[in-house]
Amino acid sequence: MRVHRPGTVEEACTILAGEPDAIPLAGGTDLLVHWPVNLDAHARTYVDLSRLGRLRTLEWRHTHLVLGGLTTYWDVLRDASVGRQFPLLVDAARQVGAVQIQARGTWAGNIVNASPAADGVPVLMAYDAVVVLVGPDGEEEEVPLSEFYTGYKAMRRRHDQLVTAIRLPRADASYQRFEKVGPRRAQAITKVGVAIVCAEDGWRVVANSVAPTVCRCRQTERLLEVGGAIAGPDDFLPALDHDIAPIDDIRSTARYRKTVLARLLYYDLRGHHPAVH
Repeated sequence: MRVHRPGTVEEACTILAGEPDAIPLAGGTDLLVHWPVNLDAHARTYVDLSRLGRLRTLEWRHTHLVLGGLTTYWDVLRDASVGRQFPLLVDAARQVGAVQIQARGTWAGNIVNASPAADGVPVLMAYDAVVVLVGPDGEEEEVPLSEFYTGYKAMRRRHDQLVTAIRLPRADASYQRFEKVGPRRAQAITKVGVAIVCAEDGWRVVANSVAPTVCRCRQTERLLEVGGAIAGPDDFLPALDHDIAPIDDIRSTARYRKTVLARLLYYDLRGHHPAVH
């Protein structure tokens, strides 16, 4: 195993540009899960980002909250202002794993690991987060998180770019909810998850573990915007047929995933949306 320890973002990106197969390493929580059995990983090259202290920031600006590329779940849990302005970030951080995972795992790492079951990504996407990428030339590229994924484990990040920040616009929300369904209350991979936010510009519904990527459910959002009568969970199914593509796997069946997501939406929104009754 080879490990580089750059001292600046520019140095890190230059290394990544010269070694396309090198893997940026932040918290390392996803890597270490499979480390004992994934022997191929032992021969890889890693770029340790731990010396890039300026990326471990949580900064409040007039219009945005900025999470640095190395900001951890625990950093969010420790900031009381986040719980008031972005409560779903706290809800997700508390459920992403044990305290050890919360202390090491990063929001940016959760994004670029690109798991369809990621717990941090749905709430970030529901808050209209923007991913800030930087390459060797120092130029920033901003990509809305809802447009970041191009397929399973595929994303709009070049191999020589790092996620240096995640920007969340500060906006008043009239409704916010995050649900995670798993085999137990803590330290479980999500079977079905959903984040729901209603702000001044409309509804955001983001689901995980029901498609090749975490995805916005745009047809479901339109259903909520139009406001047609929703008398039961099954009334969400036609919209969800357009929005998600669940599969049968070791954790759940496709039918289970779609059924549970419809029920989560109905029972969460009943009493909070005029059309859901």
